Amino acid sequence: MLAVPEVLNATGLAPWASHPSQTRGRRHAEPPAPTRNAYQRDRDRIVHSTAFRRLVYKTQVFLNHEGDLFRTRLTHSLEVAQLGRSIARVLGLNEDLVEAIALAHDLGHTPFGHAGQDALHECMAEQGGFEHNLQSLRVVDALEERYPAFDGLNLSFETREGILKHCSRVNAEAIEAQEPGGIAQRFLDRTQPSLEAQLCNLADAIAYNAHDIDDGVRSGLLSLDQMHEVPLFDHYLQQSLAEHPQLRDKPRRWLYESTRRMLSEQVYDVIDTTRAAIAAAGIQTADEARLAGSLVRFSDEMKTRSSELKKFLFASLYRHPQVTQIMGQAQQAVRELFEAYLSQPQEMRAEFAAREDRHRAVADYIAGMTDRFALREHERLTGRKLL
Repeated sequence: MLAVPEVLNATGLAPWASHPSQTRGRRHAEPPAPTRNAYQRDRDRIVHSTAFRRLVYKTQVFLNHEGDLFRTRLTHSLEVAQLGRSIARVLGLNEDLVEAIALAHDLGHTPFGHAGQDALHECMAEQGGFEHNLQSLRVVDALEERYPAFDGLNLSFETREGILKHCSRVNAEAIEAQEPGGIAQRFLDRTQPSLEAQLCNLADAIAYNAHDIDDGVRSGLLSLDQMHEVPLFDHYLQQSLAEHPQLRDKPRRWLYESTRRMLSEQVYDVIDTTRAAIAAAGIQTADEARLAGSLVRFSDEMKTRSSELKKFLFASLYRHPQVTQIMGQAQQAVRELFEAYLSQPQEMRAEFAAREDRHRAVADYIAGMTDRFALREHERLTGRKLL
């Protein structure tokens, strides 16, 4: 049962929410927009960016050419934004900030999903590696070229902070040296990002667990019988069939209904658990929330059940022989592209070919590719067709 909503102030935000009037600002000063607050402006810049449009042809689990109805990085980002906004609205958090972070959190993902990232990390091992969260920050801070006065999108501190979900200490120290007291400081002093950023992290996990079930069954790699083996999902399946016995002969419908109930229950669990955690910690401001540890979370029971689902998907879907075979070929494509551009930089776009940091330039160029462009480039440069 959901708790009684907290009393919100005149802005519709809770005291611990991120208020755009109190933003820590942008790296390059700009006059405020006349009709939008800082986080709305961030969201709009993200939606109009080149990197955002490319997400429609970037892999979530299944490659783009494997089917028109499978999730892509773009549809995943939209689902994260929807879940995040729904939860933020009830908790009195800033929906605009949640949406901006959610829409930008995967901008740095490579073609071919995590397989592409792993291959690029291997190629960049001697240059500090490759990490998609850090690459998402590079996209919005430097790689987008849309404005005359600065590189990147010049987003607000709070949006950038949320985009940098993970960061090694080495990378955090490098960012801190360039931006003292900035978005990397929390990785060094072990504090938390805003509640909105914490919410996006959890909405991300909720979204991909649910839609990967749907895509896995649709692909035929997960059987409906297998779903009975997952306690979290089977609970809502049995509940659905008890209330709607006519669904027993309509597997697609009971799959949708069970997934819908599972999603809803996870959302309600996050709301109740987070409210209780905020109240127990006596949080009164957004800054206090950053010092209080992770507050946006599942209950212990839901966390355990969600982890079981994640382990099931990892073993049964992400490591399915058909998926690993295709992703092995995708990794080969990335590695061979990297070698080709490293030895022939003139084959890249001129602005990348002209850079002196050749390894990082090649990584940036490949990371920005869609699946299908990467495959076309690989065939052009090697004369061989993969996938």
